[in-house]
Amino acid sequence: MSETIFGKIVSGEIPAELLYEDEHCIAINDINPQAPVHVLVIPKKGIPRLVDAAADDQALLAAGKVAEQLGVAEAFRLIVNNGAGAGQTVFHLHLHILAGRGFAEGQMAGFQ
Repeated sequence: MSETIFGKIVSGEIPAELLYEDEHCIAINDINPQAPVHVLVIPKKGIPRLVDAAADDQALLAAGKVAEQLGVAEAFRLIVNNGAGAGQTVFHLHLHILAGRGFAEGQMAGFQ
């Protein structure tokens, strides 16, 4: 398992309130929310970046299921930062689901 904070949450070493869990991933609230709904979908498999994922890793990314469970499937923003130059600070692949407000074009600052 990855030694990142997300790897430690997935392994149970760091406690977190799980909003969703299946055999492939977990979902938790972001600790620095950028919208009324800001949830992180974190694969249990420790993949550092999106470009490191293989074709068979697609099932790890259950963003649609999580958005539906949260009641925001009609309108949400999905963000994946890939690499430090794109704002990624935790190198364990994760998806940001943001919803609950409108989003202006170009509003991307502050996502990790």
